Amino acid sequence: MNEPMTIGELAKRSGVAASAIRFYEAQGLIGSTRTEGGQRRYRRDTLRRVGFIRAAQAVGLNLLEIRSALDTLPDQRTPTKRDWERLSRAWQPLLQERIDRLIALRDQLAFCVGCGCLSLKSCSLYNPEDIAQRRGSGARYLLGDTWQAVLADDLD
Repeated sequence: MNEPMTIGELAKRSGVAASAIRFYEAQGLIGSTRTEGGQRRYRRDTLRRVGFIRAAQAVGLNLLEIRSALDTLPDQRTPTKRDWERLSRAWQPLLQERIDRLIALRDQLAFCVGCGCLSLKSCSLYNPEDIAQRRGSGARYLLGDTWQAVLADDLD
């Protein structure tokens, strides 16, 4: 029952491509042992660890953030319910920041993303006097500038 799984079995059970499993292993997210012939073998609990990785990716975490979280667990053990609760609480500010940026993007799409790329009339490439570009390069409104602040700067 506790026989180690092959990469094919782990891929099938987890729904993750074998190439992704090899990548996760190369990134230090999961581990395996090798047979005398060099074939990978995974402990059964690796299935839950892959599930944790996929769940963390689904909420928008990158592999560096996931590895950092998994590094808090001893001996590459599988996260427990308590671990998940602790880690998910730690991720809440990061996720809230991303949610806030997405809301700002959603609300600004009807206008301009701030760099002028949606409007030739206000594009800083065609209109060097574009007032938003005075605050700096990039998508100014998505970086937190408001059109009110941009206009206030113009009045100064």
